[in-house]
Amino acid sequence: MKIIIVLLMYGVETVIFLLEERDKMENPKMIIDLEKFEKNVAFLVDKLSKQNLSITAVTKVVCAYPTLMEVFDKFPEIEYFGDSRIENIISYQHSPKKKVLIRIPMHTEIEEVVKYADVSFNSEISTLRLLNEEAAKQGKTHDVLLMTDLGDLREGLFYKEDLMNVVEIIQTELSHLRLVGLGVNLTCYGGIIPDETNLSKLTEYKKEIESTYNIELPMISGGNSSSLYLLDHPEEKLPEGITNLRVGESFYLGRETAYEADYEEMFQDVFTLRTELVELKIKPSYPIGKIGVDAFGNKPSFTDVGPILRGIAGIGKQDISPDAITPIDERIEIIGASSDHLIMDMTKTGKDYQVGSTIDFKVDYGSLLSSFTSKYIKKETIK
Repeated sequence: MKIIIVLLMYGVETVIFLLEERDKMENPKMIIDLEKFEKNVAFLVDKLSKQNLSITAVTKVVCAYPTLMEVFDKFPEIEYFGDSRIENIISYQHSPKKKVLIRIPMHTEIEEVVKYADVSFNSEISTLRLLNEEAAKQGKTHDVLLMTDLGDLREGLFYKEDLMNVVEIIQTELSHLRLVGLGVNLTCYGGIIPDETNLSKLTEYKKEIESTYNIELPMISGGNSSSLYLLDHPEEKLPEGITNLRVGESFYLGRETAYEADYEEMFQDVFTLRTELVELKIKPSYPIGKIGVDAFGNKPSFTDVGPILRGIAGIGKQDISPDAITPIDERIEIIGASSDHLIMDMTKTGKDYQVGSTIDFKVDYGSLLSSFTSKYIKKETIK
């Protein structure tokens, strides 16, 4: 539908021209080292498989970038692909892996959820009823996992009696839904770290539900990359009964996320953001005139350190947060950004850079997410 609309608005020749011209453009771009990424995946797959954990590879941070999905597909131990956007799930329908919608479905996307997702995470009875109705229309049985809230206060059923009530409704009224498990999300909103105490509640719920309804819940999803530290912790451990982890950031950035500890066996530089200098001039460090608010409604503050060599790169807040990237050249300091310009103090670099030079940056999870979401940042894979 989107392609048809674009063709009607601009015509076939114009669209082809725009695509060709975009492909010629070099920067900014995200450089992806596929060899390092595959080694990261191999390390974690081996680690989780030894614990008899099923693996959900979360694909949302890279917007299900096809080349990276091909790497995941090499590993049969990865049973599920998980994403919060149904559009991404649709993009890898050809994959043999089971597709999981890990964000609570919106009522307006119920038809697509049942059609394209094998499993969806849920917490609302009204949504479950709509999923049941749609599954009946499509002649399917749709698998659902109920999310529990163990204190992070994002999504999930908080009270045990509410959880058991929803289970009762699924088992007695919603014949086109199959309850396959329970899940929890921690650290993403409230910053609550998963531990043996809070995750044990999940396994206790599992036992009671299985006993009460004489069913098996094969997917007890004990969190995301922040739960990985429990596989190595000397005192805490992942409770018996947790059968699945949803891993995203750790695959891509080579670290567990509860304490942000890097794995020595993994690469933290799979992704490198590259930009290009569009201006390089000596200017004052303090703006001239009366200071008001910037383009984003914030009143900036500055320190006067005298004239500096100011570099401007062709990337800005529309693409990425300046606080979420770090220049690999430690002599460069990011001092601000507007929508389309990244402003840097390059005084310490001397004459090493000129207009047209490229500058590389390390990325964190947030900047990785926005980089792949931005259509203006090209993607380049290397091996």
